[in-house]
Amino acid sequence: LGFDINAGSKIGVTALAAAALDGKMAVVRYLLDNGADPNKKDDAGSVPLHCAAKFGHHEAARLLLSRGASVDIAYFHGTPLHIAAYYGKASVMKVLLEHHADPNKVSEVLGTPLIAALSGTSEGLPESISLKCVKLLVECGAMPIQIAASCGRRKHVELLFPLTSPIRTISNWTVDGILANAKSKHSKPRDEEDDGNTKIQLKLCGEEAVKRKDYRGASMFYTEAIELDPTDATLYSNRSLCHMQMTEVDMALLDANTCIELRPEWLKGYYRKGVALMFLKV
Repeated sequence: LGFDINAGSKIGVTALAAAALDGKMAVVRYLLDNGADPNKKDDAGSVPLHCAAKFGHHEAARLLLSRGASVDIAYFHGTPLHIAAYYGKASVMKVLLEHHADPNKVSEVLGTPLIAALSGTSEGLPESISLKCVKLLVECGAMPIQIAASCGRRKHVELLFPLTSPIRTISNWTVDGILANAKSKHSKPRDEEDDGNTKIQLKLCGEEAVKRKDYRGASMFYTEAIELDPTDATLYSNRSLCHMQMTEVDMALLDANTCIELRPEWLKGYYRKGVALMFLKV
């Protein structure tokens, strides 16, 4: 062809990844026929299969898998199955699971694919689509009913209930009992002073990591801090910065939007959102 078919853009995105993202089957097939590497990672660590999964291009996903794409290849946000579950792309999930994708693999950001499917509803994914994704995962062995209960998803708990053996620590083994148990755990008082001190330490560690330009490490510190205090807008702003530095623009935009929701009067959130949107327009 006269050029390196696996060469990437300024952020490492290959022609194959771009074609998979757009679902252009003829281009995907042509590139694969001419030696494109289906497992070539971009600068953020994602591969063409992640792109196909995110935008629901199941035919592209199937073709990539038939040409050697690794079904469980992962980056910071997870495997292609995590991405498909989070964005509600059931058709891609079905293809991935047919190729023996691991339904219980854990990622640093999205947890298991089931958690990813449940988390998607908080970002606007319709519950009916989330439920369809959960059903696919359950059929392939994902059955953590307590996660669904902790997210307050009654329909999901009802789906998982007949497939789950009674858990000894839950005395009332009914759908209502499981949901009540999860709610009581969330309502128990925590040692706020310890949590506050830990959050401060994690935030400081994140700031030090940013100074070293270790954005991956900083993002992990901020994520842990957010788990302790999900109402701190500065943590989302800081993590948005890290995502942008790693060219994870979608995640940067999500964090910026959360920051704005928590502190609509704070200009920093709008700045973070503007940076992400400008990058998407390039």
